[in-house]
Amino acid sequence: MISWLDRIDSALLHFFNGTLSNPIFDFIMPIITNQDYWAIPILLLVLGLIFKGGKRGKITAALLIIAVGASDAIAAQLIKPWVERLRPSHALIDSINLLVSKGGKYSFVSNHAANMFCAAAVLTYFYSKWKKVLYTLAVIVAFSRVYTGVHYPGDVIFGGLFGYGMAWLIISLWVVVKMREIKRGQTWVFYE
Repeated sequence: MISWLDRIDSALLHFFNGTLSNPIFDFIMPIITNQDYWAIPILLLVLGLIFKGGKRGKITAALLIIAVGASDAIAAQLIKPWVERLRPSHALIDSINLLVSKGGKYSFVSNHAANMFCAAAVLTYFYSKWKKVLYTLAVIVAFSRVYTGVHYPGDVIFGGLFGYGMAWLIISLWVVVKMREIKRGQTWVFYE
């Protein structure tokens, strides 16, 4: 069963990385997948939430930092070393179109996908009008990981599911805290 799924994953990788290859995506996808380009916009988003978002923004920023931090750490430090699935950039170097550096040794699950879907879930919990934009962005980043040759499609699918689940775990814990604080008569948990 696993070898069958592995063959499908490899076939899909070759389709997205090879068959769909074109000069426009070859230029854009390495930019989208490069986390260095995301650092300043993410920092501005968090600072904007903290300083311009009122109480809702501060709570959102705190949960965002906790959820994405946990998602990133668990994916990188626990799941990847446990599963030990080699990245396509390490295992299939002669048969893929590698558009970025090889990356770390292991690929399952994709931290980029996990973190983007985690962030999208937290942000849309508090700001639902941005749902389509945020999830579209998460899908594009996840796709860029496959297109550039550093992840299999299964890595980004399960990374996205893991990040989404991690977000809802943190959101659920927030709701428990909020309910307990309301019962205690605390008002700091209210926003708008």
